Amino acid sequence: MVMPLGDDDSLRKTTPYVTYALIAVNALVWFFQLSGGEPFTNGYSTVPYEITHGVDLSGIFNIVSGGQTFSIHLYGGPHPVYVTLVTAMFMHGSWLHILGNMLFLWIFGDNVEDLLGHGRYVVFYLVCGIVASLAQVFFAPNSYIPSLGASGAIAGVLGAYAIKFPRNRVRVLLARTVTQLPAIVVLGFWILLQVFSQVASPAGEASGVAYMAHIGGFTAGVVLVLLMARRVPRG
Repeated sequence: MVMPLGDDDSLRKTTPYVTYALIAVNALVWFFQLSGGEPFTNGYSTVPYEITHGVDLSGIFNIVSGGQTFSIHLYGGPHPVYVTLVTAMFMHGSWLHILGNMLFLWIFGDNVEDLLGHGRYVVFYLVCGIVASLAQVFFAPNSYIPSLGASGAIAGVLGAYAIKFPRNRVRVLLARTVTQLPAIVVLGFWILLQVFSQVASPAGEASGVAYMAHIGGFTAGVVLVLLMARRVPRG
């Protein structure tokens, strides 16, 4: 297990206001989730079937996971239902989910924001998140399982970081030891793990992690940063 703890910010020239704001919005929405419960969470998450069929589902539906059948309760959400492609990227499933995502955004987001500029970074982040959700939707177009989390958008940030800052040193916790590794090693291992996990997932069964969203977001980040970067970082 490789857990990033920090990175080299010596080349950063600007204050990452957008990254700070994204973390704040995610935290705010998380507290709305805690108070709103399942109706809020399932209503504003992205449900693939809703996106591919253009309907807003409400009621109890059955899903298959680990060879067993489970019921899930869906609730009415925003109109049109495609708005959930945006709302879902600011929502999370647990404390561990949001804390892990915000740690990655805190570590890697500032350098990408500095590279793109504040305005372009906002567009970059949102597009990566939407592409990530669509990747998951088109992989399982008839799924009733709500998809949520900033992971897809943050995967885009990781893809951009891997391409533009491959030699940056990243502090990681590795086998109970804190050490430094090049960003391309840390993030390359991360995306390979996502691909392997997706391939290893049983076809037609539910998974607790939207690996295709991670892969789609990472790919979008690589492509978009090559199109949108205003300058190449020194060093």
